[in-house]
This record gives sequence, C-alpha cells and structure tokens, in this order.
Amino acid sequence: MSRRLLLAGALVVLAAFNLRPAVASVGPILPEVQADLGLSGTAAAVLTMLPVLCFGIMAGVAPLLADRAGIEPVLAAASIVLAVALLARVADGVPALFTGTAVAGGAIAVANVLLPPLIKRDFPRRTGLLMGLYSTTLSASAAVAAATTVPLGRVIGLSWRGALGVWAVPAVLAALAWLPRTRSHTRPLPTPPADRSLLGSALAWQVTAFFGLQSLSFYAVLAWLPSIYRDFGFGPAEAGFLLGVSGLVQLPFTLVLPHLATRAANQIGYIVSATVLIGAGLAGVLLAPTAAPYAWVALIGIGQGSCFALGLNLFVLRTRGVADAARLSGMAQGVGYVVSAFGPLLVGVLYDVTRSWTVPLGLLLLLVVPQLAFGVLVGRNRTV
Repeated sequence: MSRRLLLAGALVVLAAFNLRPAVASVGPILPEVQADLGLSGTAAAVLTMLPVLCFGIMAGVAPLLADRAGIEPVLAAASIVLAVALLARVADGVPALFTGTAVAGGAIAVANVLLPPLIKRDFPRRTGLLMGLYSTTLSASAAVAAATTVPLGRVIGLSWRGALGVWAVPAVLAALAWLPRTRSHTRPLPTPPADRSLLGSALAWQVTAFFGLQSLSFYAVLAWLPSIYRDFGFGPAEAGFLLGVSGLVQLPFTLVLPHLATRAANQIGYIVSATVLIGAGLAGVLLAPTAAPYAWVALIGIGQGSCFALGLNLFVLRTRGVADAARLSGMAQGVGYVVSAFGPLLVGVLYDVTRSWTVPLGLLLLLVVPQLAFGVLVGRNRTV
C-alpha cells in the first residue's frame, strides 16, 4: 500500500471518528442531563433529534462550500467549528446545550457529505476499501463514545459536562491534521451541467428514502437504547455498554461490506439480509428485552451497521462521476437526515405520553417494512 494511500486513510479516519461521538455520547448520560437542567421528556427528545435534523439542513450547503473553497479546506473548517461547538454545549444553561448541539450537528453534516466524494475523486480504484474504512470508523467512534462516556465522565469529574466535553479533543486533533492539506489540496468539485438535477430521478429519491429510513432507526436506537435498558434495571454504565456492543459488532461488517458490494452484480441480497436483522433485534427488545439483551443489540448493530455502510456506498455505486456523487450524497443526506431526525423525537414523545417503550419500539419495527421495500429498489444495478 502506497504512502499516499496510507496518509489519505489516516485523514479519513481522523475526520470520520468525529462524526458520531457528539450524538452517541448523549444517550448514556441523558437522564443526568434531564435531572440537572430540568428538561422534560419532550425537551430531551428534541435534544436527541436536533443534531440529526441539522445533518439534513446543512447537507445541501456542503457541496456549495466545497465548490467555492475545495473539499479539504471545508473539512478543516468543519473540524474547528465542531471542536468549539462541543465545548460550548457544556457551558452553563439550556440555551448553550441546544445551541452547541445544533452547531455541532451542522459541522458534522458538512463532513458527512464531503468525505464520500473526496474518496471517489482521489481513489477511484480503491473506493470500496476507503469507503469501508470510512464507515467502519463511523461505527467504531459511535461504539467507543457510547461505551466510554460514563466511565470517562467519572474519571474527569464535572458530572455530565465533563463526559460530553471530552469529545472536543479528537475534533481538535482532526483540525490540526487537515489544516496542512488546505494549502496544497484545494481542488473544487467538478461543476455538473445545469440540467443534471437529481430531483427528477426516481433512483435518487429511492436512495434518499432508504438512507433516511435506515438512519431513522439508527439514531432512534442511538438516542434511546440506554434509557430503555435503564428502565429495565440496568445501571448507567451497563446500559451505555450495551449500546457500545451494538456499535462494536458492526465493525467487521462495515469494513468488508463496501468492498464486497462494489464487486457484486447488485446489492439486493446484502440489503435485505441486513434489514431483516434489524427487525429481528427490535422484535427481541420489544417482546423479551431482558431475556437476551446482548443478542438483541448485536442483531440490531450488525443490521444497522451493514445498512449504513451499504447506504453510504450507494452514493458512489449509483453515480458515474464525482459531481453526481457529491450531489446524491447531499440530497440523500439532506432529505434523509431531516426524515430520520423524527425517529429520536417520535420515540421520546411516544414514551413521554405512554410511559411505556412498547409503542415506540413497535413503530421502529413497523418502519422496517418500507426500509426493506426501498432497499430492494436501490439494490438494483443502475446509476442516476
């Protein structure tokens, strides 16, 4: 493997590692945040949806920024903004928490959109390898944040503020790593023809729907799984560890699947299998949550990690050029994340109203059906 590829892989890892801890670190300490700041169940639900909503709102802006300044400078700036926002959200008061969370979500959205086209642009023959590395790092960072936020908070002190504030450190490291690239790698995205809008493409909307539905499931579980198991008698650290297990089991699948999917004639079998695993895991949590909790979260994790890796890979598999990859990435993540943001919100509100996890989990299980249907459609070998 060349030195250039190793360096690019390291930079992708550094950037990708910062794209999930801001969200994954909240669930394990959410009850402490609520108690300290006096947040209602609905306010907590809004907090869990806010970064994902910002993922969607800012996704369409990312290609425009990259077209003006180049991908690398924008990624460096996003890392700086993320670090500042993660520190700001642990300042005193509810406004700081919500504002910092929103700004962090916007910064993450920019990197979410720009990393896949950067990989397609610089490594057209290594796309599967780099996309696998990218999606694996996303899953790993979510798992690490979920499993270690509570223990780190205890070591650092400062209650939940210390537990959340520590995640600014890797964002600073990523910014320092990307800054040198702004001087020598500032190529903008190729400008697509004016008539190449994806809004009229059925395939683009199918990719968007699949990406949104799998993200909805992922972020709802990310936000509320620890609370679900804390209500069933698990301690904060163990509930966070369960969420961490859900992320850790994803790693081999997110690493290997993009490479396999890139070589396959179509991706239908992979997508269907992964979606069925999500449904099986959610059914287990719904019907017998404490009977085999590690088995249920493992099924959910494998299914969600696989669907996420495949969803990201669709941005390059269903397009011909870098510009189309960036536009499909922006469209699917923009609309998809806005849709998926309502997953954490609906789960939180439904629990607040019913005081039971049965209805929220039933909703997530029901939404597996349209995810499966759109998965079959996007799994076919076509391009926009």
